[in-house]
Formats: sequence, C-alpha cells, structure tokens
Amino acid sequence: MMDSSGGMFFGGSFMWIFWILLIVILVVVVKAMSNTGGSGSKPTQDESPMEILKKRYARGEIDEEEFDRRRKELES
Repeated sequence: MMDSSGGMFFGGSFMWIFWILLIVILVVVVKAMSNTGGSGSKPTQDESPMEILKKRYARGEIDEEEFDRRRKELES
C-alpha cells in the first residue's frame, strides 16, 4: 500500500528542483545579457582615451564642464 506522504514528498521535492532550476536559468540569462551590454560601455584596446571621453560625453555620463576639464588634461 502506498502512503500518501510518500507521494507528496516526491512531488514537493521535484517542485523545489523546478523552482531552483528556473531561478538559476534566469540568473544566467540576466548575467549573459548584462555582459554583452551592447552600449559599448567597455572600452576596447583600439580606442584612444579621447575617443572614450567623447563617447562618455555623448552618452551623458559626464557634463560639459567635466568633458572640457578632462579634454584639457589629455591634450596637455
């Protein structure tokens, strides 16, 4: 004779495994999407400091005053 608690145990543990796997998959997908970025936030080896500065200004990361100050430092 099968005990009803045995069936609940297997059903409950499989449900936990399902939710844990779902959370792990979501975390992996979110990390993969954030690593690719697409916005060019990570500078490449070929970019000069001036190009990086211009891109940061264009994206709005720095204001005009900060841009001018850093540009002058780079040009000197």
